[in-house]
Amino acid sequence: MRKKRCYGHLLMAVFLSISLCLAAAGPVAAADLTGKTVTAVAVTGANFMPESIVMAVVKVRPGDSLSADKIKQDMQAIYDLGYFFDVVANFTEVPEGVKIAYHVSENPILTEIIVKGNTKVTTEQITKLLTVGKGQVVNSKTLSENMRAIEQYYHDQGFILTKISDVAMTPEGIVTITVNEGTLEGIIVKGNDKTKSYVVTREMKVKVGEPFNAKDARRSMQKVYNLGFFEDVNMKLNPGRNPNAVILETDVVEQKTGFFSIGGGYSEADGMIGILEIGDNNFRGIGDKVKVHWEFGGSSSDASDAPNYSVSYTKPWLDAKQTSLGFNFYNMTNEYNDYYSNGDLKSAYYKERKGWDITLGRPAGEFSQNYISLKNSEDTWLENIDDEGAPIDYSTSPGYGPEYLKNNFGLTRSVILNRVFDSRDNVFNPTTGQRYSMTAEFAGKALGGDFDFNKYTLESRHYIKVGHAQTVAWRITAGYATGDLPESQLFAVGGADTVRGYEDDQFKGKKMIAATAEYRFPIAKKIDGAFFGDIGNAWGSEGFNMDSDLHAAIGAGIRINSPLGPIRLDFAKGEQGGKFHFSFGGQF
Repeated sequence: MRKKRCYGHLLMAVFLSISLCLAAAGPVAAADLTGKTVTAVAVTGANFMPESIVMAVVKVRPGDSLSADKIKQDMQAIYDLGYFFDVVANFTEVPEGVKIAYHVSENPILTEIIVKGNTKVTTEQITKLLTVGKGQVVNSKTLSENMRAIEQYYHDQGFILTKISDVAMTPEGIVTITVNEGTLEGIIVKGNDKTKSYVVTREMKVKVGEPFNAKDARRSMQKVYNLGFFEDVNMKLNPGRNPNAVILETDVVEQKTGFFSIGGGYSEADGMIGILEIGDNNFRGIGDKVKVHWEFGGSSSDASDAPNYSVSYTKPWLDAKQTSLGFNFYNMTNEYNDYYSNGDLKSAYYKERKGWDITLGRPAGEFSQNYISLKNSEDTWLENIDDEGAPIDYSTSPGYGPEYLKNNFGLTRSVILNRVFDSRDNVFNPTTGQRYSMTAEFAGKALGGDFDFNKYTLESRHYIKVGHAQTVAWRITAGYATGDLPESQLFAVGGADTVRGYEDDQFKGKKMIAATAEYRFPIAKKIDGAFFGDIGNAWGSEGFNMDSDLHAAIGAGIRINSPLGPIRLDFAKGEQGGKFHFSFGGQF
């Protein structure tokens, strides 16, 4: 009787699933000796493996009655040890009964390991997963387990299509492992009537012709959705033309990205005012952003009859390295309010802001981006106004004399460096991930401006999903500045975007700290609710006590995803009472 692996050059298929061959051998056939008493059991042919290892799995013992089924079970057990490619049972009849000799043929001694087809995992890493060692008899069972471990390692890295397509071993002990990592054969984009297909595919981390990675595909789907051009993004895999190859089908549902609005208003101070705003966040379907804002008619101030306008344009892909370029120029005259720390109005005035800024950006990693900006901004005081919006002589407002105007109004020219790390799952409504931002602004007279200062800002945002659709989010911001800052460049705390329950920019200074925590939950379709707590302050050179000088508020609000964009309505109660805040724009 023989139990053996069909063995030429010991070629093994995937997972070493090799057929077994049965044959009869020996002086006497087992069927002719059934029922005879077994007088001895021996193992022959083991040159490197101790006989005790084989005998440990043999169940037939001297004194037992010979049974063909038990012999087959013992042969299978010996084969399952993994050290042998051939097992033969020989029987010798003696007066007392029958002797059994299991003859084994050992696998070769491992001398070399060759790995082929691996491009995403190094040969060194693959060999680390092998527990069969050089100079030892190859254990086919262990080698099979190692192949599964290699595949699992690939799958853990996101290469879910990877298979060990072949394992071959020569009689000289050379093991060759062939890896098929699974190829992305193509990318198909569907549902994009306006958006060019390359605008979608350039955001993808997966590349045609390379091994497919599921983690990169999920990240690609996030990046495509975060463009803001689509209501929904879905991806699925279709079989490719070649074996173990796939085609990635990306289905998108486009949403409105262009906007146009026209409005107007009237006040005794300004008369009739018209407002026109037009833009597109996916201009011509190529992913560029453009926005034009124009206010005309009336007069924002007796000192300025020029219309208010701002124009911005951003090109997110200037080259293949994803260098972004954005610029903005503006000339805006608006009413501004200054407050005492208790919330009382200190002064109201018109200020003209005009200038430009240009920003270059480039990725610094999967989730990181570096930016450098040049800013040229000039602030011009126009006139103080009373409660009705009528101009008044600035000399009647204590502290607003010529020296104050000289120190706080003028030209700011600066260089701004910014580094952002953003791993949020959804930039519009994040539920997981973090966002860190570090900003340094350097303004100087050497650049042609009127002010010398350095300004540093740190911000940290965190998001944790709880329950089915609830999110806990928190943000911490800190700032520090040195030099002679004009009032418009001071850190400001208070209002809808920092500490709610207080006036907008109520607290100003060269130093600031602010923190916000929110619990967000769905109410209805496109309507969410939030409970929140805010705390913070901004201060100057005077001393600051973290225990007593922080201003805090708690409150609740709703967020509405309207056709005009996100709308936020919050009510917060602070130390100076309750206050409603109405604002446009997404939450942090």
